[in-house]
Amino acid sequence: MTAATRSLLLILGLFGLGLVISGAYVLSRGPERAAGAAAIGAPFDLATTQGARFSDAGLKGEPHLVFFGYTHCPDVCPTTLAQISSAFAALGKDAKIGALFVTVDPERDTPEALRDYLSSFDPRIVGLTGTDGEIRAAARAFRAYYRKNPPDASGGYAMDHTGVVYLMDREGRFIGALNLERPAADVAKELSAYL
Repeated sequence: MTAATRSLLLILGLFGLGLVISGAYVLSRGPERAAGAAAIGAPFDLATTQGARFSDAGLKGEPHLVFFGYTHCPDVCPTTLAQISSAFAALGKDAKIGALFVTVDPERDTPEALRDYLSSFDPRIVGLTGTDGEIRAAARAFRAYYRKNPPDASGGYAMDHTGVVYLMDREGRFIGALNLERPAADVAKELSAYL
């Protein structure tokens, strides 16, 4: 392959990436959504740690954050949940906002394990689980990725997963990815605009 061919392929690849990014931007624009494009946060139906059903209809009425992870996650999940908890604390205990922590590891994350894990974080964070099919459907609804890694010598395993925190408005529409890598007061100020 010549240098000119490699350069052309690189340019075409960057152009394609630009189309994907601009398409994701259009999907996040609510009413301006491209005709025929599926919404992020499309219909899903999962179970809470208390056994109640929670669907996309439950997102309506107050803003929600949605995050996919698992309880055996070594760093990203506990850090993200702590950041969400800090932002919620900065908003105040009476702020009408919720967060959903959707497990991508229902094999280990039983309702009891999920409930116990989330007891260390803000009580407005609701744990959701379901069958493999229900979790896959929810992940598709949010364009989230996850994959179980091969087990190690002890039989344990890790999960690769999307680290995006989805911000949904009070109508259940996707606003954008929430940046938690800043002071909790700044995150709370952004969230307060949707309350």
